Formats: sequence, structure tokens, C-alpha cells
Amino acid sequence: MKLTIQTIGLFLLVSMTACSSLFPTLPSASTLLPGTEMPTATIVWFPPTHTPTPFLTQTIVSTPEQRPGLGELLFSDSFDQPDLWSTSIDSQAKAIMRDNKLILSISGQGPLPITSLRSQPLLMDFYAEANVTLSLCGGKDQFGMIFRAVGNNYYRFAVSCDGQARFERSLSSLSAPLIDWQPSGDAPSAAPAQVKLGVWAVGNEMRFFLNDHYQFVVRDPVLHSGALGFFAFVNGSTPITASFSDLSVYSVAYVSPTPSLIPSRTMIPTRTP
Repeated sequence: MKLTIQTIGLFLLVSMTACSSLFPTLPSASTLLPGTEMPTATIVWFPPTHTPTPFLTQTIVSTPEQRPGLGELLFSDSFDQPDLWSTSIDSQAKAIMRDNKLILSISGQGPLPITSLRSQPLLMDFYAEANVTLSLCGGKDQFGMIFRAVGNNYYRFAVSCDGQARFERSLSSLSAPLIDWQPSGDAPSAAPAQVKLGVWAVGNEMRFFLNDHYQFVVRDPVLHSGALGFFAFVNGSTPITASFSDLSVYSVAYVSPTPSLIPSRTMIPTRTP
């Protein structure tokens, strides 16, 4: 059967209409609803940046002055005037002056002390320092500075030859530690050795130093003024020889901002050998 041109044309028209329904035409910009605009990208003119977390600033606190109120030099002593110091010589212990040094030596069996005091001036508020050279010293043997001494009453800053320091008060030859033995990295642990002693005393407050390093503070209202001196002490059979030199004593003008009226704890006194 032969198809006519009209029949073929009709068939093509129907086919095209059916295909167009499978692929709908996308609307053009002109067919959008009235009032609808094409979206545009937002331009960020100042983009955010990462803010680092701030670190806490450490506040540096200055070290407090451990020897406040130091004044002028009251006197220095090169140990060339024997009449200013008590000296003695016997078979077991000696206190002599030689080569600008005060030499305290003990060769006898301990316990045995030797002391030398300066006759003048009597000191109340002061800072004193002196160098010590140890030729012989060991174990519990001791040396140190005595101050505010009147008769058998005095304060004593003691350093042992096994690396410790202590502070004691003597009343009528009865000794009581106000600070008992404490280890110190500045105290000598054997001889030969050198160390610098320092004592700051104002009113009832007293501070102690070795090699210019602060050791401890004590408050005690009992003794107020007296003589200055040095001592050595043998505990056993080992001899000791300690040479003191370059003594300097300064005035001190200082008032504690929080003065303490409470004395240090008084220990049970023991008799000094």
C-alpha cells in the first residue's frame, strides 16, 4: 500500500509532538516571574583573619633588700692592733694576731671553745662582715661571730665544718638555739676553705649571711647592745684553725614596717662547754 505525501507529513508531525513532551524546554530569563532577580555572589571586602590567643604576661617581682638601711662605714679592722682584742695562748687553744689576721686555733681534746672580743665600740644596730679562712676544720667543729656580748650574755652566729649554720643565745653561760642547725650551700664542708660571715642587727631583728647570701632571720628582744667578736669550737679530737680578716662594720638606720613584739621561741637552755 502506498502512502501519500499528506499521510507521511501527518505522521512526522505527530512524532515530533510526542518527542517534545519528553524533553521540556527550560525557561529563559525572559520567562521568570515578575520581581524575581538572578542571584549574585556576595563580595567579602574584609575577610576575617585568625586572632592568636594572647599569652599572660609574667610580672617580674624584684628581690627584696635583705640588708636595708645600710649607712656609712663605722670602722674597719685589719687586725693590726692587738690591744683592741682579747688574746690568749695556752697548750690547747690560742687567740693571736699575725699577718693582719685574728687566728683562733685549738689543738686539745674537745669539747673546747676559744673566743676573742673587740673591746670597743659597744654596738647596738649595725651590719658587720668579715672573711674567714679555714686551715683545719672538720665534722661538727664550729666557728663564727659573737655580738651584743656583755659578760656571759651574747648572741652567736655559728657555722659548722659539715655545711650547716645555726644561731643561739647565751645567758649566764646557758646556751639556747634560736635557729637550730640548718644545711647551707654556702657553709664549708671541709678544710681548707674560705667563707664570708655577715650579721645585720636592728632592734630585736637579726639577719644572717654567708658569702653575701641570706640565710635566715631571727627576732629576739633579750640582748640590745654589746661587744663584737669571733669564736672557734672543737667538738672532738680534730684540731681547728680559723683566721679572721677584713672586718667592716656599718651603721644601719631602719625601722621595720611590721615590727614584731613576739620573741622567738625559747628553747630549753643547755650549758655551753
